[in-house]
Amino acid sequence: MGDATTHDQAAAVEHLVLMGVAGSGKTTLAGILEERLGRPYAEADDFHPPANIEKMSAGTPLDDDDRWPWLGAIRDWLTEQTRAGRPSVVTCSALKRSYRDVLRAAEGRVRFVHLTAGTDLLEDRMAHREGHFMPTTLLPSQLSTLEPLGDDEDGVTVVVDVPPQDVADRALTALHT
Repeated sequence: MGDATTHDQAAAVEHLVLMGVAGSGKTTLAGILEERLGRPYAEADDFHPPANIEKMSAGTPLDDDDRWPWLGAIRDWLTEQTRAGRPSVVTCSALKRSYRDVLRAAEGRVRFVHLTAGTDLLEDRMAHREGHFMPTTLLPSQLSTLEPLGDDEDGVTVVVDVPPQDVADRALTALHT
């Protein structure tokens, strides 16, 4: 019976994974949700090993071999939050279902918020970001890799064509939180 109670307690801890291509506003929304929901948040980029950052900074897309350890580190962070009884928010491109499957393996309830927008808006946002290593030249590879959420995945899709506070409203309404 102890296992069932532990599992129920873990399932009650909800994590939001803000996903989407570069420029979709994951970091901005994470800061807003951290404030509104009082949840800690982590930036997926902080989980990349230096070799991945060097590769992306040079304009070279990561391959799956580069991504598996990174995704595993994010999954493990989510599990740590669950074990501490802390719901959380994490940003992660999570472009493919197979990547989301790794994150979904974390303890707790992992829900995805897919942030989406037209290519022109994404390019414009990326062009005006400061201090980020992802060049706009990698956007086409991200868009071609993107597998939208399936109907059987726990998550929502939110269009980010409005100011950030309104995106947060849309996300929370869609999630019913």
